[in-house]
Amino acid sequence: MRLRRRHFGNSIEFYAPGLKRWQTAEWRPKKANRFLPISVTGTACALQCDHCETKVLQGMITVSRQKGLFDTARELAGQGADGILVSGGSTRTGEVPLMPHLDDMKRVREELGLKVIVHSGVVSPRLAEGLASADVDGVMLDIIGADETIGQVYHLELSATDFERSLELLAARDMRIIPHIVLGLHYGRFLGEHKALEMIRRHPVSTLILVVLTPLVGTAMGHLSPPPIEDVVDFFAHARSEMPDTQINLGCGRPMGDMKIALDQAAVDHGLNGIAYPAEGIVEYARGRDLEPAFYEYCCSMTWAEV
Repeated sequence: MRLRRRHFGNSIEFYAPGLKRWQTAEWRPKKANRFLPISVTGTACALQCDHCETKVLQGMITVSRQKGLFDTARELAGQGADGILVSGGSTRTGEVPLMPHLDDMKRVREELGLKVIVHSGVVSPRLAEGLASADVDGVMLDIIGADETIGQVYHLELSATDFERSLELLAARDMRIIPHIVLGLHYGRFLGEHKALEMIRRHPVSTLILVVLTPLVGTAMGHLSPPPIEDVVDFFAHARSEMPDTQINLGCGRPMGDMKIALDQAAVDHGLNGIAYPAEGIVEYARGRDLEPAFYEYCCSMTWAEV
């Protein structure tokens, strides 16, 4: 809390992007479709990662062959959207196949005036150059610090070095980088999270997003428990101390129920800057710690935006 006040004052930010219908007694967003996720692969993914197995893709808007990314975005803009997340399933190399859609991304920004955030997966030099040329607003990517997790969970023949190389390629092109760390990704236990944080610290990032493994029914991890809450809370404190002047947000991926309440309270107590989809009572909890809430109806990666 002390580090947050020193570098960011008394503000705390709450986010509710249009990824799902959500409201609490403390906050009811007025524009649920302001920021929407689009998949360029539909529900297809070559990796079938053990924690997801395409479940996350099933909630996204699909880009069809008949209607490309630009036309999809234009339709969403007509319905009131201000921005889009362009994501999708991965190829066998760990990269989301964004290259065929780069021209459309540029047009979406220039002609429709929408914010464009991409979820890239592992970044190649060619993709980094293409994203820079398309002038996208930001690049999200998971950073994994354990080779065992990359192989066993993501089914990739890569190493942590390849993930740090992605950060290097984006930084070299002055891209806005929004790394994510999935806490407990290795089957509900911590393994490479601290190394991932070290990797991220070495590069100029816009916002660090922390999410917590939520075992999904129907996946290889569906029978597991989330990571121990004390490990997650300790990581909140460690991340804040290691990156005191970097925006750190608790993202939308985390367990529900009592654990969500406890995690959200810990995020407030340990000086994280923002929380996506805050649990019931957390806004008042923050006010009780003399923090001033601000509310945004877009993705918690867009800490720089004014929309």
